[in-house]
Order: sequence, then structure tokens, then C-alpha cells
Amino acid sequence: MKLLLRFLFICFLLGLAVGLYYKNVIDPKLGDKIVGFSVVWGTFIFLPLFLYHRWNGKKLKDYTLTEENIKKMRENIDNQGFSDTKK
Repeated sequence: MKLLLRFLFICFLLGLAVGLYYKNVIDPKLGDKIVGFSVVWGTFIFLPLFLYHRWNGKKLKDYTLTEENIKKMRENIDNQGFSDTKK
């Protein structure tokens, strides 16, 4: 999956580069279409695959701010010697 994502990202960058080249040198309308297609492709195909790869197997509860996580953060701060009050 990691290799596939790298390949897709390189294709995305190449699409943008080719589109910008076409826009500035050859044909502005065709360049705009290539850039637009690259952005849409990157948004609706590459980005969901990348997010799925990064979040696969992780618990969302570990990354949300709940009362339990706030208590854990406060305990970690107290254990490190930091406090909110000035002495």
C-alpha cells in the first residue's frame, strides 16, 4: 500500500506539473483542464486512500478529547513537574 501511495502521489505531482506547463507554454485551456483534473483526482482518489492507510487499525478514542483523556494529560503534566499555578 505504501508503494502504491507513493506512485499515486508522484502521478499527482506530475499531473500538476504537466498542467502548469501546458497552461503557461502551450494551451491555457488545456492546461487548466489538466490541473483541474489532477486536483479532483488527488482530492477524491488519493486523499481517501492516504487517510485510510494512515488511520487503519488505530482507535479514534485515543485521538479525541474525552474526560478520561483530559485526566490522563493532567496526570502526565503533574508527573513531569509542571503546574498551572505560580509559586
